[in-house]
Amino acid sequence: MSEFVHLQHDAAPGVATIRLDRPKMNALSNAVSAEIAAVAEELRGRSDTRAAVLWGGPRIFAAGADIKEFRPGGSGGGAGAPVSLTGALRQLECIPQVLVAAVNGYALGGGCELAMAADFRVAADDAVFGQPEILLGIIPGAGGTQRLPRLVGLSRAKEIIYSGRRVTAEEALAIGLADAVHPAAETYDRAVAMAERFAAGPAALRYAKTAMNDGFGLPLDDALDLESREFVAAFATEDARIGVQSFVEHGPGKASFVGR
Repeated sequence: MSEFVHLQHDAAPGVATIRLDRPKMNALSNAVSAEIAAVAEELRGRSDTRAAVLWGGPRIFAAGADIKEFRPGGSGGGAGAPVSLTGALRQLECIPQVLVAAVNGYALGGGCELAMAADFRVAADDAVFGQPEILLGIIPGAGGTQRLPRLVGLSRAKEIIYSGRRVTAEEALAIGLADAVHPAAETYDRAVAMAERFAAGPAALRYAKTAMNDGFGLPLDDALDLESREFVAAFATEDARIGVQSFVEHGPGKASFVGR
């Protein structure tokens, strides 16, 4: 039974909510990391769930790793370094469902890294992003140095990480760290609405996600080979048959998919 990370089904048809609930700041302790990994594993086996919303509640998304668990000073990261969070976020990033982060309040440090593991980030107008680890004399250790440059570009990511400064929702939208900004009271509902649109889409979405996520860092020839494999897998689905038949008979954009 999860204590801090809860998987709640039926936020909308085919949409689940991954709800972080560790008062006061949703600090990402080792226990929380383990529960994130467990939820990701459960979602991998849920064919009835086709999209998910990641939410920390109306006040705060996640203020970062639990610094009380850090034990700096040793070589190789030392006991207490957030190694387990890295693996948990990678598992979350790789779930077959489309994942939308609904970001209210702070998404700092590990919280920002958590948000970046989602496919999309819907931010409240009062949301604050950042990677302030440099102010502690360390660096982001759960994907921040890798995912942030992929979203906003290398030079801008360096400036944010080197300075440890905070990024407002408005700036996050402008630089590509956020995909939409809404009033704080509407953020979760807007994220659910986005997820619901993807949940109604074809099984091909999961193959597109794999092709893009796994192919992004590969040499082009290897990435194209990966795309070809995922294309073949998508082409073999029932949704591909439905989509092609609907296009021939009714034109584009009118298919009703079944998710397999």
